[in-house]
Amino acid sequence: MSSLSERKARLIVHGDQPYNAEPPLGRLRDAYRTPARDFYVRSHGDLPKIDPDTWRLIVDGAVGTALDLTLHGLRTRFPAVTVTATMQCAGNRRADMRAVAPVSGDPWDGGAIGTADWTGVRLGDVLRGAGIGTDAGLHVAFESHDTVEGHPYGVSIPLAKAMAPETLLAYAMNGEALLPEHGFPVRVVVPGFAGVRSPKWLRRITVQAHPSDNPIQAGDYKLYPADVTAETADPTRGHTIEAMPLNAAICEPARGAALRAGPNAVRGYAVAGDRAVIRVDVSGDGGRRWAQAALEHAPEAPFAWTFWTAELDLPPGEHEIAVRAWDSAGQTQPARPDDTWNHKGYLCTCWHRVRVTVA
Repeated sequence: MSSLSERKARLIVHGDQPYNAEPPLGRLRDAYRTPARDFYVRSHGDLPKIDPDTWRLIVDGAVGTALDLTLHGLRTRFPAVTVTATMQCAGNRRADMRAVAPVSGDPWDGGAIGTADWTGVRLGDVLRGAGIGTDAGLHVAFESHDTVEGHPYGVSIPLAKAMAPETLLAYAMNGEALLPEHGFPVRVVVPGFAGVRSPKWLRRITVQAHPSDNPIQAGDYKLYPADVTAETADPTRGHTIEAMPLNAAICEPARGAALRAGPNAVRGYAVAGDRAVIRVDVSGDGGRRWAQAALEHAPEAPFAWTFWTAELDLPPGEHEIAVRAWDSAGQTQPARPDDTWNHKGYLCTCWHRVRVTVA
């Protein structure tokens, strides 16, 4: 296995403490299943070092029987399941919002996203093993080994999503044990939800009557209107980001690329949570005329992204390539980042635009 420093050298590093990085977009488009070494890293605190032989998972709260599981016990007591799913940071494409006005957070381009085969056990199976009740108002809270400003990382999801068959406690990614930066030895994977709801380095699961009161859940990852500032933001009035919206990005060509006149391939990804991407439009003139892209999707993976490819015949000159996707509900994306700008830079879903020069 390569070292962490070698893996960092492959990525665009936005911060070292905590460690946050994304792959170049062209490399992201190389494989439908993103190699672990090229998968984006989002950390809120330290990268804990955990001995898998002494690791334990506690399951408690509103359950019939509390569980204390070793890694071996988790893997042998419950059936193994593999789910192909896309994970995406709520701040993906924040750089486009930064071009409108200042926002907080790392300046993610379009690479804070990736798709993998996640192998583990269904969270629902573990909760049933603990004698979970059926109260629809319950929440499943997670606590991790990493610390953020003196507190263990913690978030929660509604019970219905926790019991959904796609939600996993994963110990492997693309057939290999999780890398340390991706949550070794066990992380949560909540397909269709923002990556913040898929905590790494898991140590405790608590079933309770209310969402987690951890600062990550209660105070952060809230969507606010454009007129709200960092000083006026009230977390109790912000929308808690869970399900992710329709989005698309151009991976090739890169911004500022020099192309030759004539047919040029344009490639990228589109993602729509648990909905299907039914169409992707690509423009070579900033959105005045559109061409239809060919779509590539794994039919057995409803929570995975769609790859798309289009060919544009570009004459000499400056061109703005743009993309927009459509989902099975007939929804598409806003044209400009101004339309959904917010001071946290979350959920940037406007048309992705790349300016190129053709000679």
